[in-house]
Amino acid sequence: MSKLIPFTCAALIAGSACSVHAQETSAVPPAVSADLPVAPVAKAGPAPAAKPAAGVTAVTINGSRADDTESRRLSTAAKMVFGREELDRNGDSSVGEILKRLPGVTMGGPPGRGGGGARMRGLGNGYTQMLVNGERPPAGFSLESLSPDQVERIEVMRGPVAEHSTQAIAGTINVVLREGYQQKDIQLKLSDSIEDGRHGPNVSLTMPGKAGALTWLMSGSVGASRQYDESVTTYDDADPAGLLLKDQQVDAHSSRSARSLHLTPRLSYKFDNGDTLNFQPFLIHNRSEGNSDSLLTQRIGPPQREYALALADSRSSMTMLRGFGNWLHRMDAGAKLDVKFGFGAGRSESTSLRNQYADNGALKDYFNDVDTSRNHSLNSGGKYSTPLAKGHLLAAGWEVEGGHREQSTVALVNGRAQFAESGSSMTADTRRVATYVQDEWDITPQWSAYVGLRWEGIRTSATNQGRDVRNNSSVWSPVLHSVWRIPGHDKDQVRASLTQSYRAPQLNDLIAVPTYSQLNSATRPDRTGNPNLKPELAQGIDLAYEHYLGKGGILSASGFIRKIDNLMRRELTLRDTPDGPRWLSSPSNIGSARTSGIELEAKFQLADLVANAPTIDLRSNYSRFWSSVDGIPGPDNRLDQQARQTANLGLDWRLKEVPMTLGGSYNWTPAILVRTSADEVATIGVKRQFDVYGLWKFSPATQLRISANNLLNDDYLSGRTVTKGGIAQSSDAASRTYTTWTVRLEMKL
Repeated sequence: MSKLIPFTCAALIAGSACSVHAQETSAVPPAVSADLPVAPVAKAGPAPAAKPAAGVTAVTINGSRADDTESRRLSTAAKMVFGREELDRNGDSSVGEILKRLPGVTMGGPPGRGGGGARMRGLGNGYTQMLVNGERPPAGFSLESLSPDQVERIEVMRGPVAEHSTQAIAGTINVVLREGYQQKDIQLKLSDSIEDGRHGPNVSLTMPGKAGALTWLMSGSVGASRQYDESVTTYDDADPAGLLLKDQQVDAHSSRSARSLHLTPRLSYKFDNGDTLNFQPFLIHNRSEGNSDSLLTQRIGPPQREYALALADSRSSMTMLRGFGNWLHRMDAGAKLDVKFGFGAGRSESTSLRNQYADNGALKDYFNDVDTSRNHSLNSGGKYSTPLAKGHLLAAGWEVEGGHREQSTVALVNGRAQFAESGSSMTADTRRVATYVQDEWDITPQWSAYVGLRWEGIRTSATNQGRDVRNNSSVWSPVLHSVWRIPGHDKDQVRASLTQSYRAPQLNDLIAVPTYSQLNSATRPDRTGNPNLKPELAQGIDLAYEHYLGKGGILSASGFIRKIDNLMRRELTLRDTPDGPRWLSSPSNIGSARTSGIELEAKFQLADLVANAPTIDLRSNYSRFWSSVDGIPGPDNRLDQQARQTANLGLDWRLKEVPMTLGGSYNWTPAILVRTSADEVATIGVKRQFDVYGLWKFSPATQLRISANNLLNDDYLSGRTVTKGGIAQSSDAASRTYTTWTVRLEMKL
């Protein structure tokens, strides 16, 4: 399969126009996040800018391409930064579609939709830490609910740092929302996404402003979408000789319409003494309605089947409000105190009515489901940093977060409760406390190190039908990062990291309201939680070599190893219930696992290699992963949903004769086959996604972007096979995907 995409690894450096504007000096350059340690520039590299005298205004030249690469080069811990240029390039409608092109990042779910969760290094959900403005988002947050227009940049960190939670076995993706100081114009974007004839209009507006010491950036968008899904699923039961005992096919169709509102204003006030107070609320509201039908055909099996035709209607709504704030106080001798605060609130509700009919058209069964949840959270934290001795920058900080969740599920079959907890409310409280200390040490002009230690404790308590459940965990995480710039080769450097990270059990895995499978089987089980879960612990080693070239180009090769203990995985059991035997899936700690991989990346302008070449920017990356789980027989005893390989290839061509840029990208993930237990195998088909775009600049203030997403529109394939008691139960699904065309007019007013 490696022949499909040879590693030419030529990569993107899309040339964006630089903007020049006056800005008051700051201790942290706009393109360099204060969240990660920044190594000093080697003596052989470019000299740092001189600090202007008091009262003198500095002139900053912003070019996102060079700034993103430079911040990556200067960071002691491995960090990649992707700014507005990368976010805007393909005209994507969701952050998930952007992430799939980034080195080492894959997305679950069907191509073209961007759903299924972001995954670094091939690892499934939960191993990759998602942050918004450096904070963990509230429950129910999804990348699909976040518009790219609300994002300033995306930071991808391959190793944990003490300043953030170390719940990052695979890595961390930090989504930084719009910031105010980099924009001077009012920006208006009008777009329409068309999927198989269904339109999804969107309007986005950002408005900067300033009044005295107060600056702001008002950013918001409203949009609508319509989606149609079509799938065919087969369910088979076979005896040890391979003779089919039962054969079913479900043909399903569903349509859904949704409306969304996003608001992300940002306020910043600078006091006379130099202190700065920032506050950024973040509001998302989504509402949708849908209907579906499914036709069940049974070719082999008992004459009595669950239904012949099922019709369903559903409605859902979600509102999430999150606030981020910080107060930055500068002290003598370069010391500073950064105090953070925030809050979160969310509410979601979904209702569905499903009627199942017999062959003669008579109503056979009807199902009523109502799910509601409410979340509230408060958090605070701070960081004190001060220069200590020569070449040392010492920092210490803390985090305190509390959350409350209420969830209720009413599930009725023919007016009767499906399970004992139906209709009762589950309440859960989580408390997270963390403290850390770190030292950024410039050992020599060529050699820098980062040493950190973090302690994090999580307490979860819940009440459900009078039953109290408790779960407590705490983890120490030492981390060490180092970067060495090769003497005499100022564009070459080597990175090394030794870290300990972990994966905490999700609340739904600890204390879950049971979910009832209408067609219960080994491949369609009921699901519940396990309050005795322990966190997974991982020790890791990372090595990387980087060579920087041209105007922001890079060639890099990196490798990693992770050893994971207390691995969490769902186990399948057959239990007796008042309604007869039913299959149940619940999580448990099953043992240890190991994973390793190599990641190759290159991006540069063709002119850096070939004189008088067209203005083409090339970008590519390739990753290869290995893993094995103890206690599960091979072959294919891999970590859940981990792909063996993934690759991206793309280019951007800026035409000289006309003000037009053309580009495209190809994303490839081969088929995945994983033995999740001694009795179960899960498969996902090959994913190939080809996207193209064209950008026409009418003037410096107006441009039109046309893009096509998922031109290949291959079916999305998935399956499971469970062998228990000599009977093999299998399910195989094929879901149709579509090409999405997007037209977007971008204006600066």
